[in-house]
Amino acid sequence: MARNPNPDPATHGSVPVWNMETWLYEDLAVGERKRSIRRTISEGEAMLFNSLVLDMHPYVGDEIFAKTEGVFGRRLVSGAQVFSYGLGLFAHNNINSFSYGYDKLRFVKPVFIGETIYGIRTWLRKEPKYPEMGLVVCSYEIFKNEGELVLYTEHLQTVRYRNNPATVAERDDS
Repeated sequence: MARNPNPDPATHGSVPVWNMETWLYEDLAVGERKRSIRRTISEGEAMLFNSLVLDMHPYVGDEIFAKTEGVFGRRLVSGAQVFSYGLGLFAHNNINSFSYGYDKLRFVKPVFIGETIYGIRTWLRKEPKYPEMGLVVCSYEIFKNEGELVLYTEHLQTVRYRNNPATVAERDDS
């Protein structure tokens, strides 16, 4: 017979949320790198993504075209999907950070259906920006198979301070 080890819903809020991060601006170490898990992109999910975003370019949606007329001789995974999946491999639920945008997005090489991707995230820089949040920038390098770079971008995020720099400066002046 199965037992419920958490029978009281009133206590569920005190259980830490899986994949929730709470790091703050001061916690980020410029130069720190993390590697993601790997992920293979199947034909079914490539076609589902294409249909969801209405991308039926012949290179991603037409097998006959890709084989007979396409430059690569086979169908590609949409660059938007490689971007989404590649960054999704690093997805977290940090309640203290907010996406500010992306710079330098480049699709370096094609990814084909059935290939496996992974990524490396590197914290590049950080600087005070707003009274309550600083700006941090990390790069995402997405690789396929055994290390061929296919995508590069820099993610700008605002992150809450643990100690507001203006408040700290005011204390130092007194």
